[in-house]
Amino acid sequence: MHLKESRVLIVGGTSGLGLAVARAVIERGGVPFVASRRQSNVDDALAQLPGAGGIAVDLIDPASIDAMIRAAGPIDHLVYTAGENLELTPLDDLTPEVIETFWRTRYIGAISVIRATRLKLNPAGSVVLTSGTAGQRPASGWALGASICGAMDALTRELALELAPIRVNAVAPGVTRSRLWSSMSDDEVQSMYAGVGAALPVGRIGETDDVALAYVYAMEQEMATGTIITVDGGAVLV
Repeated sequence: MHLKESRVLIVGGTSGLGLAVARAVIERGGVPFVASRRQSNVDDALAQLPGAGGIAVDLIDPASIDAMIRAAGPIDHLVYTAGENLELTPLDDLTPEVIETFWRTRYIGAISVIRATRLKLNPAGSVVLTSGTAGQRPASGWALGASICGAMDALTRELALELAPIRVNAVAPGVTRSRLWSSMSDDEVQSMYAGVGAALPVGRIGETDDVALAYVYAMEQEMATGTIITVDGGAVLV
């Protein structure tokens, strides 16, 4: 299914991976509709995305999700990249409140949007979720990140069966240069990028445009469903 003239709803599409996916959709002749928590972020994204649409959405409010779906119109593909900023959280800091906040957007929000969208999705289209390599190779302090990645992988496989013939896949990025690391200082982020990149077989960390191509593949490849596409520069190998 080529993306030309396809309509793609991208939840979390105003920055980072989601914005890169929106740009890739436009490059292939498709029409992205981006949604994010803040209207100012939506406005900033739309200034960079000619022909796109967008709306602010509260992912814990069913009425707000319904309004987003109505505004988006016909939907061929749903891409979900929304998530809180990433940071290491040691076990002692994993209070129920911290855990709930992290899962609310990345997991509960994803299921809420899929549930509300499923009957309006093109049966020949797809859902593309976002996982991560922490589920395959966690590090100390990544209890939340590893858990959510494992959950998204399992959810992808289950929904590929439950939503068929709609295809459901996920992209699992490794360390990627994006604003998701904004909870860390600039020096900490740059040091992490340098250290991780030097250890990878490809010799650098990923850029959002690199990873966006995997989302495009998942939308266009009509035989791919229940698949987790890893884009990590070989991180899980070393």
